[in-house]
Amino acid sequence: MATPSGKDVQIIKGSGAVVVVQPGVDAGQAARAAQATAGEEKDADAAPSGDEEQVTHHSLNIDGKPLAYTARAGRMPIDIEDDEETGKAHVFYVAYTLDGVEDPATRPITYCFNGGPGSSSVWLHLGAYGPRRVVLPDDASQPKPPFTMVDNEHSLLDLTDLVFIDPVTTGFSRAAEGVEDKPFHGVDADVRSVGEFIRLYTTRHNRWASPKLLSGESYGTTRAAALAGHLQDRHGIFLNGIALVSMVLDFSTILPYVGNDVPYPLFLPTYTATAWYHGLLDEDRQADLRATLDEAEAFADGEYAAALLAGDRMDAQAAARIAERLADLTGLSTDFIQRCNLRVGPGRFFKELRRDERLTVGRLDSRYVGRDRDAAGESIEFDPSMHAILGPYTAAFNDHVRRTLEFESDLHYEILTGRVHPWSFDEAKNRFLNVAETLRSAMSRNPHLKVHIANGYYDLATPYHASAYTVAHLGLDPELQGNISQSFYEAGHMMYVHSEELARMKAALAEFYGIALS
Repeated sequence: MATPSGKDVQIIKGSGAVVVVQPGVDAGQAARAAQATAGEEKDADAAPSGDEEQVTHHSLNIDGKPLAYTARAGRMPIDIEDDEETGKAHVFYVAYTLDGVEDPATRPITYCFNGGPGSSSVWLHLGAYGPRRVVLPDDASQPKPPFTMVDNEHSLLDLTDLVFIDPVTTGFSRAAEGVEDKPFHGVDADVRSVGEFIRLYTTRHNRWASPKLLSGESYGTTRAAALAGHLQDRHGIFLNGIALVSMVLDFSTILPYVGNDVPYPLFLPTYTATAWYHGLLDEDRQADLRATLDEAEAFADGEYAAALLAGDRMDAQAAARIAERLADLTGLSTDFIQRCNLRVGPGRFFKELRRDERLTVGRLDSRYVGRDRDAAGESIEFDPSMHAILGPYTAAFNDHVRRTLEFESDLHYEILTGRVHPWSFDEAKNRFLNVAETLRSAMSRNPHLKVHIANGYYDLATPYHASAYTVAHLGLDPELQGNISQSFYEAGHMMYVHSEELARMKAALAEFYGIALS
């Protein structure tokens, strides 16, 4: 922090006192003086020594019922053991806890995060679960600034306490002074640091007896699956449930590559849903989305997958028949599909579907459309869905954290940053990252663990049929397969930006929590 003169000052929080130390004053002496001034009285809301935390109190109506709750916004120091040089960081979090709960064992707690890698937790926080939410148009149009926030009548706060975690280098989370941030930017290090935060928060807030759940979105689902195993193995934390939003556990299902044909059939139903939304299918297929998706899924899993498996062994007549069927289900031309050798990757689909109108479709949510400078190009300039969502959420969080949560910081809040890249996939050298086996193992060792997966039909980042494929290939014992449930929404990667789908998502999660906690 800087004084008006530009000189640095130091803020010390904890032990019931907040001390501003002016330049030239010994920090230890100032802290001791403040402690003496505070006397023996302890503030129950004060953060432990070394933490930064701001506590505020609020209320919210859900289903006509008023709920009083406490919000904590802060940065908690973590120190990963056996990693003295690179294991220290300050992790930013926002926690919401219901007031009036005498016994923590009766109150679930859910640790939430988003993905990227490089994303803060703002999307689940201000889009789906938290007590306030950003309002976006349901018609997938670009909202006009300034943007709007309202109380979230579909918050999960009536079901569970919530802790939103920003991994290191996202949000306000940073490596400790003098520590490099790069060692935190990888699959294993990320799991260890987030796991250590969860252990420490659980300990400091007396939540060991509480039912515990995780919820992650996108790469956050990868993190959640890996954490399920890590928390069991390292900290003895056994979970009641995991809610996965727009899941990717096996990266071979979403990354088309020479020699990897698996993703093409898995993307096809989402191509069909997208073409249906934009009115590009024939009249019969436009009549009923779900019936049309059933047709696309059957073709993807059957004839199309077999055709790709055949490769160059397939004769020209058969290839032409497959191309015509793909054209019927995607709104693309038969000629284009044949020139793509029956393999239309998502990057080409974004650009090609409405090329004749000089329009592109979104990756995170293919309902959104954009306009590029070069309509003849191979790839899109930008994801129109990301840019329609990014501005409102960035403005909303920066206002919410300071005005409502009263947490002040001059740090740049990294909503979605590239500073964590290149992300280390060392754990998956020479192969695709796959944490599905970690989840299967965790569920096998904890047969009470329930998992729910929320999927968007218009999600071209983590397509819903790839999620279904991953579940079908978990190898989970038949007696445990009923522990996994799924829900599907007529929206994209962030299905909760559509108000009606948000309400449906809350209903599905309420049912899931009831099962996971019974």
